[in-house]
Amino acid sequence: MKFISNVKKMLKKNIKHKVPAFLLLLLATLSLSGCKTMLFDPHGIIAADEMKLFITALILMLIVVIPVIIATLVIARRYRASNNDAKYTPEFTHSTKLEIIWWGVPIIIIAILGVITWHSTHKLDPYRPLDVKRNGEVVKPITIQAISLEWKWLFIYPDQGIATVNYVQFPVHQPVKFLITSDAPMNSFQIQQLAGQIYSMNGMQTKLHMMANKMGEYRGRSVSFSGDGFANMRFVTKVTSENDFDKWVQSVKASPNKLTTAEYKKLVVPSESNPPEYFSSVKPGLFKEVMMSFMMPPKGQMVPMNTGPEVHL
Repeated sequence: MKFISNVKKMLKKNIKHKVPAFLLLLLATLSLSGCKTMLFDPHGIIAADEMKLFITALILMLIVVIPVIIATLVIARRYRASNNDAKYTPEFTHSTKLEIIWWGVPIIIIAILGVITWHSTHKLDPYRPLDVKRNGEVVKPITIQAISLEWKWLFIYPDQGIATVNYVQFPVHQPVKFLITSDAPMNSFQIQQLAGQIYSMNGMQTKLHMMANKMGEYRGRSVSFSGDGFANMRFVTKVTSENDFDKWVQSVKASPNKLTTAEYKKLVVPSESNPPEYFSSVKPGLFKEVMMSFMMPPKGQMVPMNTGPEVHL
């Protein structure tokens, strides 16, 4: 009897402490539910279409999931052992109506998802230029070359003749074409509120088109594990007016730093949490040179195997 009494006291004590903790956790969860996630707060035309696609696919799948959950609860309650009123039919083997429902509905949903996927795959193709027109003419995109390093991002503006590290800026309502490669382990480039993600790889060039429809600062990041500094491989994306963008370009051109071959060799050295850097000039053809160094190395030289930190399993 003493043992049972001690157990009851312990349970009462635990419940007394756990209930307030549970209520506090529930309150925190409800308060955080009002926060906007980047996925549901798009500020670019590509990201907005991706959010609509996600919601559409979710709703279509819930058409199957919700009835299944409800049916599971209803069946469990109706055919419980204590319910003697439920009809017992051990010889039941087939129902044409039920077969039509649980085969027909998923087939229709899969067909709809297939059509949506085919359409969105072409519409949201990252290589597909954005068809933006002003005064009847197609707007020429700003070209930005991005090189993933260990563990930072280098951005080159070939038309403006400048470069930055861990910082990129462009005007609002202006199509942007990113050309992306890597001089480090394979990585993935993403500005979630503006567009999707695309990989950066040695000796290859990938493309990502986007356009912001609202000014502000957005978080760019690496979304592919690439070593020790992966977690801090982020960059600032600033969207401004066209006038402010032109002023920013002129301020960068006034920087004393120049991205020469020697300076680039310093950048390639692995480093973490790099602050933004600005270069007033860039060695011509640097992006292509980096990319081609893995495809067509100089005669008599080996391609550096810059594959990042060794991993032991």
